Parts: sequence; C-alpha cells; structure tokens
Amino acid sequence: MRYIEPTRVKVLMMMFFATGSIGILIGLSGFTPANFKIMITFMGVINLGLGAFFTFLFLTQTKKDPDKRKKKKHRD
Repeated sequence: MRYIEPTRVKVLMMMFFATGSIGILIGLSGFTPANFKIMITFMGVINLGLGAFFTFLFLTQTKKDPDKRKKKKHRD
C-alpha cells in the first residue's frame, strides 16, 4: 500500500472514530425512529472499523525514504 502522511492518517482516524461513536450513541438512544436505529448503529460500527484500519496503518507503516534519483551527487 502507498505511504500516507502521518498527519492525514491521524485526521482520518479521529474523523472515523468520532463519527462512529456518535453514530452508535445516537442509534442506541431514543432520539431516532425505530426503523432507523439498526441502520444508524450499523453505520457507526462500520466507521469504528475504518478508524481501527487507519490506526493499524498509522502504527505499521514505515517512514518514507527520500528519492535517491533526485539527490545530487558530490564529486570530490
């Protein structure tokens, strides 16, 4: 998989975890009609799963090496 900048991954992690937890809370509370509760809760669980995936990417990806083709060669 491609290298993703750590700041982007952190933003995506926070976004998915926040929307997932809010979706689960709203879905399980009494604010929604009965026929939408399971769907909102299910979408919250999917968002939590995506947040876990981006957390895994953040923790396991290696640092990007600079491109050696663009580096100037020193001549002695």
